[in-house]
Parts: sequence; structure tokens; C-alpha cells
Amino acid sequence: MSDVDSWLQRYEDTHQNLRNPVVYWAAVPMIVVGTVGVLWDLPVPPEFIEISPLLNWGSAFLMATAIYYFIISLALAIGMLPFLLGLASLHQWLAAAPWPHSGLSISFLLAGTAGLVLGRFGKGWFKAVIEDFQLMMIGPAWLLSVIYRRFRIPF
Repeated sequence: MSDVDSWLQRYEDTHQNLRNPVVYWAAVPMIVVGTVGVLWDLPVPPEFIEISPLLNWGSAFLMATAIYYFIISLALAIGMLPFLLGLASLHQWLAAAPWPHSGLSISFLLAGTAGLVLGRFGKGWFKAVIEDFQLMMIGPAWLLSVIYRRFRIPF
């Protein structure tokens, strides 16, 4: 079994018995948006700004995620690029908006965490929520893999 199959299977196996799937699947994107937003707002060293004014911890996280996607599967990585670029564009726009970006990011993160808890609540929910955070960036790739399977696109 390849790395991509292993990760996707692990993600799928841990999401078979969701207590409240609708709330859970709404919470997953909120977690991703909130986490990237919080990282986006962390102070950066001056060397980052010298390299590019767009370089920050959030964009570095997205770049590392893209590299990881390319390592596990070229087809999934190409399919995930619009998602990652859209996420970066969203945070760049929110950071320039008149409302506080960090407040929105923390709100998304807290709402997403509450959704994960509600979606998983029951026996072993705490461990499952922690694992969801660990597999946070595999979730979008898993969703794309479901689409790829439906259209018989190899990955």
C-alpha cells in the first residue's frame, strides 16, 4: 500500500462512526481556515519580509502542505493547488480587510473545534478530536480522492 493510500485509508477508517456528520463536515473546513489564519497572524522574523511580504507562518504552512501533497501523490497535489491558493488568497484578503483578521481566525478555529466535538461526542471523543487535528490537511485531500475515484482518475 502506498503512502497516499495509507493516509487516505487511515482518515476514512477514523470517520466511519460520526455521531453528527453534518456538523462534523461543516467543522472541518472551519478548522483548516482558522488554523491557517492563526498561523497567518503570528509575528514573523524580518528575514521573512525581506524574502517576500507575502511570506508568513500561514503561507509557509500552506507551502509545506503543498510539498507534502506532491510527495504523496502528484495527481492529488495538482488537484489541491486551487484549494491551497484559494485559502492563501482568502487570508491575504482578510488580512487587508478593515475587521480584525486574528479575531475571525480564532472564531473559525473555536467554532470548528466545537463542531468536531459535537460531531464526535461519545466514547473516545477526545482522542478522536486530537487525531482530527493531526489529520487536518489530509481531510481535503481525502475529499478530492473521493471525487477522483468517482471519475476514475488515478492518483
